[in-house]
Amino acid sequence: MSTIRLTAAQALVRYLAAQETEYQGQRVPLFAGVWAIFGHGNVAGMGEALYVERERLPTWRSHNEQAMAHAAIAYAKATNRRRMMACTTSIGPGATNMVTAAAVAHVNRLPVLLLPGDVFASRGPDPVLQQVEDFGDPTITANDCFRPVSRYWDRITRPEQLLTSLPRALDVLTDPADCGPATLALCQDVQAEAWDWPAAFFETRLRRPRRQTPDADELAAAASALAAAERPLIIAGGGVHYADACAALANLADRRGIPVAETQAGKGALAWDHPAAVGSIGVTGSSVANALAADSDVVLAVGTRLQDFTTGSRALFRNADCTLIQLNVAAFDAGKHGALALVGDAGLGLAALDGALGDYRVPAAWSDRAAQENTRWTAAVDAATAPSNAPLPSDAQVIGAVNRVATADDVVVCAAGGVPGEMHKLWRTERPRGYHLEYGYSCMGYEIAGGLGVRMARDSGEVFVLVGDGSYLMLNSEIATSVMLGCKLIVVVLDNSGFASINRLQRATGGASFNNLLADANRTADVPVDFASHAASLGANAEKVAGVAELEQAIARARAAPQTSVIVIDTDPMITTEAGGAWWEVAVPAVSERQEVAAARAGYEDMLATRKDVSR
Repeated sequence: MSTIRLTAAQALVRYLAAQETEYQGQRVPLFAGVWAIFGHGNVAGMGEALYVERERLPTWRSHNEQAMAHAAIAYAKATNRRRMMACTTSIGPGATNMVTAAAVAHVNRLPVLLLPGDVFASRGPDPVLQQVEDFGDPTITANDCFRPVSRYWDRITRPEQLLTSLPRALDVLTDPADCGPATLALCQDVQAEAWDWPAAFFETRLRRPRRQTPDADELAAAASALAAAERPLIIAGGGVHYADACAALANLADRRGIPVAETQAGKGALAWDHPAAVGSIGVTGSSVANALAADSDVVLAVGTRLQDFTTGSRALFRNADCTLIQLNVAAFDAGKHGALALVGDAGLGLAALDGALGDYRVPAAWSDRAAQENTRWTAAVDAATAPSNAPLPSDAQVIGAVNRVATADDVVVCAAGGVPGEMHKLWRTERPRGYHLEYGYSCMGYEIAGGLGVRMARDSGEVFVLVGDGSYLMLNSEIATSVMLGCKLIVVVLDNSGFASINRLQRATGGASFNNLLADANRTADVPVDFASHAASLGANAEKVAGVAELEQAIARARAAPQTSVIVIDTDPMITTEAGGAWWEVAVPAVSERQEVAAARAGYEDMLATRKDVSR
């Protein structure tokens, strides 16, 4: 057997460089590169290995470990999980900085390979700098924090362990059902140890995602339920995009006349003006989608986890006789909420359902109702996003301005705060992957780093990043990275002077405004932040505008600019779109001296009493 003598780090990097996939009709490297922030736990081993393979496997430098992992996650999402990136850090804070990002990937079922440095396997210099010691278990390190937020986890204490662990990690990363973050904690002395590797280990391998056909019995049960439906509704989740099933969804909706609502991850599966499209679903849903959901007798959920924002905390589907069908590649998700499980690829499953429905088409009364309510919803969106003469624009009006100047080839990126809820309701996207929201984990700080990853995945169109002042202050360093790499973004900062969405939630649950808006926080001085000057100091073109009209003009200038632009606009922290939406369960204190809390608690208990049984 032919062997090659390499260090463990060199073998790992060479193996990653040999993995390939098919994307947009071409055979390309599976890994688009490795994000790296070097420290004593990875600079010698992984650093030298990445340098040798830098032509085949590019190394990208970031300014924050969480941010670089966000960029990698966004890249994978923007490529429908067909391509991905790896991230390497040192031991200690560099590693634990990535734990939040690992949770983002885990919740959203997105692939990223995390390669944090670890302690010495030999324990010779134990304890090393940045080592977290467990007083009763010397095998535990800071990297054990990755266990609950990884779909695959291992600590490499011998070079030859990579022969089994590395392929297994790649199997998880490329499996549609198991997909999520994989973590290989790399003991720093092992990274530098040499071993004689089988040459066959580094042969080029083409990895294609598995496309599972539905079980015949599950398909028959689902088709039977759907064929008997008088008021069916489809909920499109992110799995529709990941399976490249948007065309299959449109075909089923066209042929059968079934209305289609979309989750945050599923938005864009149908063009916003498709005859079957009824907009967003759930807490941040359109009035038409939520009204149809309340009366539906069959709901077909495709590629979605059906989290609480989608189901209105399980209060949205009010018809006691409603049948839920879950078409999902993961059995874990397909069986949720007592559903009829239909395990399989979204595209193959939709096509199989269509083929089993015979001449079924929804009753005209149902499709007519959807169309009539959609007309009213379209008018509500127009009203919410139209400019006004108010002293400060609402988030909705800023969204409307950006949406009006965006083209079909552009993409918008957002993540947390009040803006995503308005985006889900109001943003109009014309094609798949024109809308990129991280809302499974609702992670503040994802926006700018995520926009960088999206930009790296796209060859055309502009990447708009909408970010609140709170998220901007949490994580903005990748503006500098975008300038350094020539990855142009158009960042719109909506400054409402605090955490306005949580302030509104606080007040809605009876609380007083407290510690969310800057005006209500404990402070000895006001600290006005000049976001435009800050962004300019990071290398971006930056300006502050006074209203919606100036915002649209600034976006035109940003389009013409060759590099990242940041546009800052003050917004009203109290205004949110009244139309649409559904209940969301947030526990209200049972005892309080405040009458407002007592009133909110009474309303909370009323909703609990009307909700369907959630024991399933």
